[in-house]
Amino acid sequence: MTDEAVLRVRDLRVWYGTERGPVRAVDGVDLALVPGETLGVVGESGCGKSTLGRGLLGLLPEGAKAGGEVRFRGTDLFELSGRALRELRGPELGMIFQDPLTRLNPLWRVSEHFEELLRTHCPDISAEQIRHRSLATLRRMGIPPTRYRNYPHEFSGGMRQRIMIALGLVLNPAVLVADEPTTSLDVLVEAQIIRLLADLRRNFDTALLLITHNLGIVAEACDRVAVMYAGHVVETGDAREVFAAPAHPYTRELLRSTISLSTTGLHYIPGAPPDLVDPPPACRFHPRCPDAMQVCATRDPVTVSPRPGHRVACWLHGPAEQVGAGGDAPLVREEIDVADEA
Repeated sequence: MTDEAVLRVRDLRVWYGTERGPVRAVDGVDLALVPGETLGVVGESGCGKSTLGRGLLGLLPEGAKAGGEVRFRGTDLFELSGRALRELRGPELGMIFQDPLTRLNPLWRVSEHFEELLRTHCPDISAEQIRHRSLATLRRMGIPPTRYRNYPHEFSGGMRQRIMIALGLVLNPAVLVADEPTTSLDVLVEAQIIRLLADLRRNFDTALLLITHNLGIVAEACDRVAVMYAGHVVETGDAREVFAAPAHPYTRELLRSTISLSTTGLHYIPGAPPDLVDPPPACRFHPRCPDAMQVCATRDPVTVSPRPGHRVACWLHGPAEQVGAGGDAPLVREEIDVADEA
């Protein structure tokens, strides 16, 4: 799969400078995306999902640093100049942001947002072509042509979100990072958006990285899933296989915490994600893990493949010879104060 990848990520690290020290928001992530594939990225708030998406495209705030490799069709994006990278964003690398209220210019009409985007990347495009292309994309989002010259504040939150999605799709990028694209949308519009994204990858072979909290959307719309915790990807694999038989305790606990029509009681993961300025040693999930062993608190887990195409970083799956004598003994929970680690 990595040989065919349109986007390949190796050892991606993103950190933010603070007075207390660097916040390691993304810490050694490996991913690959092939044309026409949808990869869902899931995890609790604060685990690094949005930072991962922005880091891939170089859209980081001032003071943030990134390292590793992000290769788009063989070219390392971190080695490109700022101008060369900006030229790729839009026609090749697209982004749907999570909060449209802060991303849409309140002084511009919707039409001006599309005009600015299309003229930047298609200098020879005519005014009529801009209008036709923009209205066609908005229509797919369920926004009528009569709203084309409205200002952002004249739309509801859900409609602003649809405008953001339309701006991300209008240039038909090869890779699209969608950060919570269905936030603020009702279930009917959410289903419409998922169908649209499926059509996009089917008709244009777009590779989609879908960041979401909604595990149901991942199960329905994604080919593969990557589960993030505290800046690490702890499990990746076919979405349906991972959901049917999760290998990492964190993935299992996330799935147990979802609510369905058959839910009879609420389940939650005790504690909270760790402070990424000073994360727990070794496996970062061990202070909250119901299956933690002594080795989990002292040694970084080795990534293994329980089955083809499935990777998990957890000592429960070995390799047994590296656990060491006594390392598989249950962790004494009293030795760790969950509140302090969180």
